Amino acid sequence: MSEPKTKKNDASVLDFLNAVEHDQRREDSLELLKIMEEVTGEKGVMWGPSIVGFGSYHYVYASGREGDWMQTGFSPRKQNLTVYIMSGFSRYDDLMSRLGPHKTGKSCLYLKKLSDVDESVLRELIAASCDHLKTTYGS
Repeated sequence: MSEPKTKKNDASVLDFLNAVEHDQRREDSLELLKIMEEVTGEKGVMWGPSIVGFGSYHYVYASGREGDWMQTGFSPRKQNLTVYIMSGFSRYDDLMSRLGPHKTGKSCLYLKKLSDVDESVLRELIAASCDHLKTTYGS
């Protein structure tokens, strides 16, 4: 079995975020760092070269593959601010419908600008996703 490429590391979150070229994306990333630290109670840490993660959990698939992954996180990509949110909890659809303009992919929430979405709903979404992971996988 191969090892996951994206792992927690000791790189500086602030150095990474301050180096984001796009002004709006950099400002949004620094704000999202504060929001996620407040909601999760965890300090942001780098996962791989371009993801800021918060908390972690250990997973084991039916195939026997296992590993560790962040509870939530984000990455300031060129096109969007990508937020890593686990779906599958009871309030997911309701929160997503009230969030504001966004797109989704597998456990990814894509935002053009942080100011486009309702911050209180985003906070609820992050908290509910982390709670769901804690319930599913333990702390």
